Amino acid sequence: MRVHVVSDVHGRVDALAAAGEGADALVCLGDLILFIDYDDHAQGIFADLFGERHADTFISLRTQKRFDEARAFSEALWASLDGEPRSHIEAAVRRQYKALFAAMPAPAYLTYGNVDIPRLWADNLREGHRVLDGETADIGGLRFGFVGGGLRTRYRTPYEIDDETYAAKVAAVGSVDVLCCHIPPAVPELLYDTVARRFERGSEAVLTAIRETQPRYVLFGHVHQPLLRRTRIGRTECVNVGHFRSRGVPYVLEW
Repeated sequence: MRVHVVSDVHGRVDALAAAGEGADALVCLGDLILFIDYDDHAQGIFADLFGERHADTFISLRTQKRFDEARAFSEALWASLDGEPRSHIEAAVRRQYKALFAAMPAPAYLTYGNVDIPRLWADNLREGHRVLDGETADIGGLRFGFVGGGLRTRYRTPYEIDDETYAAKVAAVGSVDVLCCHIPPAVPELLYDTVARRFERGSEAVLTAIRETQPRYVLFGHVHQPLLRRTRIGRTECVNVGHFRSRGVPYVLEW
């Protein structure tokens, strides 16, 4: 059995279309949309609406951790648009989802990332696409568990939830062979982004589940340039499957 796993697609439609080639199934760990691109400031919804120059300023403020100034700058730009800002964002997100799900191979097992908007997925799913969050699926004789979304941060991305709700989803999954999450377990080396030079949030609940149930694998994304891409906790192999937007190739899991 061969499964290809992707995470942090962030608008990479071209590579996504080929991500399932040679695989029995695709697993997607979320973050499909591209709101803002820290590598290419001309890309993403923010730049489409406000231009690259304003994206430069916004990204600069955020990377300097001047979050209040970044929020005020962003709010002033949104206020300059005609109509409700939410309607502009939703229209742009819908366009990206339409293209992404049209390119998504099947069969595919998907869960949400922290920048995804779950309520907008249903309109674009095709036959063979199965979305799971706090749920399990049997794939090739192994039991896979899926936990989507992220934990609350100062960035206020769309699908951030409180620790208790996230832990309840991990508990609902229970003992599995492969645990698939968008965010990593709370292991510092897995959470540090060497380019952004900051720690992302990881899950203590996932770390506890690893220690107590010892799945074969825990697969995740979220941290684009991690200090450590994989580590072992007991018998469990913990793997960051890679930043799909930049790499364009899936992680391969075979058994």
